[in-house]
Amino acid sequence: MTRARKQANSSTGSIRIIGGSHRGRKLPVLNAEGLRPTTDRTKETLFNWLMMDVQGAHCLDCFAGAGSLGFEALSRGAKSVTFMELDKLASKQLQANATLLKYDQESARVLQGNTLDLLKRDPMKVDIVFIDPPFQQNLVQPCIELIHAQELVKSGSKIYIEREVNGNLMQLPDSWRLIKDKSTQQVSAQLFVVE
Repeated sequence: MTRARKQANSSTGSIRIIGGSHRGRKLPVLNAEGLRPTTDRTKETLFNWLMMDVQGAHCLDCFAGAGSLGFEALSRGAKSVTFMELDKLASKQLQANATLLKYDQESARVLQGNTLDLLKRDPMKVDIVFIDPPFQQNLVQPCIELIHAQELVKSGSKIYIEREVNGNLMQLPDSWRLIKDKSTQQVSAQLFVVE
């Protein structure tokens, strides 16, 4: 019983890139606890929202997990994605998938560690931010506050937030304006622009 459970935890599933130069490509992902890749339907909605913004963009994938959003952005012409991921094995898988897709360190940078700590240590200016943390861990608000305090976004930057529908109310910077909003029974997806 224990061995079967261990094998289940270390086995891999996959994510699919749905658009761009790697369209249809499947990438292996770990079946790690708390890992919840964005569904294809939600991903399609998001990248329809970002259609005019992705090309040449510098992106930040704050709780990268399987890298579903970051790799989709790269496939669609983003100049770079910084992936931040706490889980060591998931980080190794992100690096392996970046290598598999032939992205160098400048295009796909994987930082392993606590996202909130990494945001404090690694100031950068980005065009698009993906905030899609594990549910029920109250990580969205501190992430918003750090991104604003560290001045990681500028006028025109887009911030995507995916969280549980029943999550705490968010306190947003005055300069962030909601431009797109879609919810299912479990998931709230919102896109903001910095004015």
